[in-house]
Order: sequence, then C-alpha cells, then structure tokens
Amino acid sequence: MSVPYVLVERKNPQKPDEVPKVYAQAKSSGELTLRRLGKEIAEGSTTVSDTDVLAVLNDLVKFMRRHLDNGEIVRFGDFGSFQISVSSQGAESEEKFNAALIHSPKVNFRPGIDLKEMLNNLKYTKVKSEQ
Repeated sequence: MSVPYVLVERKNPQKPDEVPKVYAQAKSSGELTLRRLGKEIAEGSTTVSDTDVLAVLNDLVKFMRRHLDNGEIVRFGDFGSFQISVSSQGAESEEKFNAALIHSPKVNFRPGIDLKEMLNNLKYTKVKSEQ
C-alpha cells in the first residue's frame, strides 16, 4: 500500500511576489467510520459482536473527552497519546492576562511506536488532482 498524493501550487505568504512553488499534499481515499471500525474489529473476533465493540468505542470517545476536558493526557500504549493544546494572544503582564485571550483549542495526537514505524516506512503514489 502507498499514500496517494497530489501536487498543489502555493505562494509563500511572507513573500507574495515570489513565483509559487509546487508541494505534495496527501490525498484521502475515503474514511473509516466508528461503526465500520467496530464491525471490522468484531470480524476478527469470535467472542464479541460489532454492537459490543461499537458500545466500547462510543464509551472510549466519551471518557476521552472527559479526561481531556480535565487537562489530562490520554495515553493508549503503543498506539499514541492525545492532549489538548491552545494558543493565546500575548498580554503585557500576568495581571493583564485573562482567559478571553486564549483561542484555537486543538486535540493533539502523538503517535506511539507502531504508528511512528509505519510513518517511517511509507511509500507514496502520485494521483491526478481533481481540479
């Protein structure tokens, strides 16, 4: 298997007068839903149904949300970890800073050893752009 990519032309926003350059952009070929993932996991098991797996995955999302909302890092062993990150506007001092200056919350994912290994061994295939 290989990761499909398309080529896109982009200007440097810091140097708008320069000629645009061509960059690779990963091209998705579909999506895997939680329901389909549950079915695939159940197909590999003789003891659990896809309904059971889906119930566990739904709870996983619910509990991840709770723990991330509490500021915790959620670690899934060799799979990786999830953590909230934020950006903020600057303030002249601690006294002048308030939470209204915080913006752009994100959930960051840091891959574990198995996914890092996969990333290090990727192959790529150029596909036609749909423009």
